[in-house]
Amino acid sequence: MMKIFFIILLFMLPLIALETSDKLFECTEIFKARKSELLIELERIDEQKQALSALKVATEELLKKREAKVSQEEESVSKSLSEITSKEESIKKMLQENEEVLKEIKEVKMLKMSETFAKMKAANAANVLSEMDALEAAAILSSLKPKTIGTILSKMDAQKASELTLLLAK
Repeated sequence: MMKIFFIILLFMLPLIALETSDKLFECTEIFKARKSELLIELERIDEQKQALSALKVATEELLKKREAKVSQEEESVSKSLSEITSKEESIKKMLQENEEVLKEIKEVKMLKMSETFAKMKAANAANVLSEMDALEAAAILSSLKPKTIGTILSKMDAQKASELTLLLAK
């Protein structure tokens, strides 16, 4: 019986080997198909990697350009600010000089008016000062000598003289 088994096995062995060979062929085909799919996927990943790299480079370039532009604008703003500050200081200096000149002009004007009123007769000066604004009249009187002030005030209306005297006392 063993012989029969060996004989059957001898006949069956080529069939089994043929079947195994077919299975190996199928596996190889499957591996080849999968290999080509993987190669295609690898190419797609490589293309995406290159696109991402190009996008990164473009983004970096854009960022550098924007940083340069911002830096340039900051420099321009800084320059404008320094010019404005310089002009502001120049204007303040000119304004101060103008105020000093105006003060000098007022002093000279007041001196001339004082001289004029000092040379006038007391009655005429009293009439003119009575018609003026009280503050201006007091300012003129304060620049005169006390004796002249007294003479002029004595020639004025009592109410106006009283008002001017109170202003002079301040």
